[in-house]
Amino acid sequence: MSLLDDFMVRAILAGIGVAIAAAPLGSFVVWRRMVYFGDATAHASILGVALSLALELSVFLGVVMVALAMAIAVTLLSRREYAMEILLGVLSYSALAFGLVAVSFISGVRIDLMAYLFGDILAVSRADLAVIWLSALAVVGLIAYRWKALLISTLSEELAHANKIDPKREQLILTLTLAITVALAIKVVGALLIAAMLIIPAAAARPISRTPEMMAVLAAVIGASSALIGLCLAYVIDTPAGPSIVCVAAFSFAATNLVSLASKR
Repeated sequence: MSLLDDFMVRAILAGIGVAIAAAPLGSFVVWRRMVYFGDATAHASILGVALSLALELSVFLGVVMVALAMAIAVTLLSRREYAMEILLGVLSYSALAFGLVAVSFISGVRIDLMAYLFGDILAVSRADLAVIWLSALAVVGLIAYRWKALLISTLSEELAHANKIDPKREQLILTLTLAITVALAIKVVGALLIAAMLIIPAAAARPISRTPEMMAVLAAVIGASSALIGLCLAYVIDTPAGPSIVCVAAFSFAATNLVSLASKR
């Protein structure tokens, strides 16, 4: 009997894979204050699910396509007179609403909407696991390859131009990796909690990190630990797996901030 036949092993590996992908990306989301963008992309993923089912495509592919469309729309519209927060709010909730309405029109397919909203990590298959880990490695590899350029463009666009770095290109790279990560995480924590797994581990690592690299690594450790502990708690006390993972991450955020506060006194 293979180890991967155990659904808990697959769930743990899936949670760790998503945590590894979300850690460096979440750090840039925190540094660039892109929290609303992450939330908007996550909400749009439900529309991606609906389109995937209607067109008989892979859910992963559908979510990535819609996430990228959301990013392009925000980039184009942000040059107009609307504030970014307003644009993201309108696009985020509109995409979520259209997605929920579109799902209701799909006939002949039994859809567990709660699984897409809050995740169903315990139902991760071997194929899902392969996609999660291959995509996570691609995200980490791309971020690592562009790490210096991304950091410089995050610090200052003027500094980026001085170093012959195009900040718009780096923004596109972040957008692409964000779309992939959202598509990965929808199976694990669901559309409504994806942004939490991007932001909370990175925010928890920030008070106890001395360098950007250290923050990304600690965010991965916190995210992976949250997945492992959250799944164990869900199994023992019979709570929803996705929300349990996020709750553990939230406790980690509180703990690291308390440690940081105590060390300053």
